[in-house]
Amino acid sequence: MTIVPAEVSHAASIAALEKQCFSMPWSMSSIISQIQNPSCRWFTALSCEKVLGYAGMQFVLDEGYIDNVAIDPDHRRQGIASALIERLCEECGALKLSFLSLEVRKSNFAAIELYKQAGFSQVGIRRGYYLRPTEDAVLMTRFFNY
Repeated sequence: MTIVPAEVSHAASIAALEKQCFSMPWSMSSIISQIQNPSCRWFTALSCEKVLGYAGMQFVLDEGYIDNVAIDPDHRRQGIASALIERLCEECGALKLSFLSLEVRKSNFAAIELYKQAGFSQVGIRRGYYLRPTEDAVLMTRFFNY
């Protein structure tokens, strides 16, 4: 497996994963827009040119925000999400960002633990943030000191 910058050629696979993993998936045009946006960084985990997962973030000034992290259900618990998150954090260093934040469903205990292991801490709750079903989000942030 390799982690590489996402390309427009990966967009269809990313969109398919969005539909598998999220109740409100991003459209292909939104994904392409993010991949091409100079204020965003998206990465894919590839194996033999197959997209196993992806992670994306956007940034403004010295602030970073993870948009989505998704792994093909058949390839979970193999360290792919950890590798993608670490790659995003490396990019934060290159960009000299002060922090990287994300929202995660309150019931997604596996993801919350993954983010904790990656150095993120809970900094708040966003009430009713998610729809389909309605659920609170845990706001998590990792701070960087350079």
